[in-house]
Amino acid sequence: MKNRFLMNTVNPEGYKAMLGLENYVEGTSIPKPLRELIKIRASQINSCAFCIDMHTKEARALGETEQRIYGLNAWRETPFYTPEERAVLALTEAVTLLADTHVPDDVYEEVRTFYDEKQTAEIIMQIVVINAWNRIGVTTRLMPKQDK
Repeated sequence: MKNRFLMNTVNPEGYKAMLGLENYVEGTSIPKPLRELIKIRASQINSCAFCIDMHTKEARALGETEQRIYGLNAWRETPFYTPEERAVLALTEAVTLLADTHVPDDVYEEVRTFYDEKQTAEIIMQIVVINAWNRIGVTTRLMPKQDK
């Protein structure tokens, strides 16, 4: 597959705006390891190879285990994730698949049992931002560099 174009080169203003959103979510109270799980799971659903590659590497650098990374696409069937993480992963899937799910009340309420309203808003923003990056990556056919 061939890259169509680089967004930061063709549309630097739009790319800069996206980086502003990324910088915002990086500064939220949500722990970085949880943010990486959100990014990986949404990227798996959206089939964004570039983001899967980037965020699995970043998760490993933070100490995430191979088992949890590999099991993420089947998180419901594994014992590897905390109840808080499970709630966030369910919300990540619901928001990512918005047209199909419309984010059910029970999914939202489960997140609220662990996180206050501000934290929930921060989690939602993280999900929104990675979905935006995925849409840029998939549409422009952004490819990860192959490890040597």
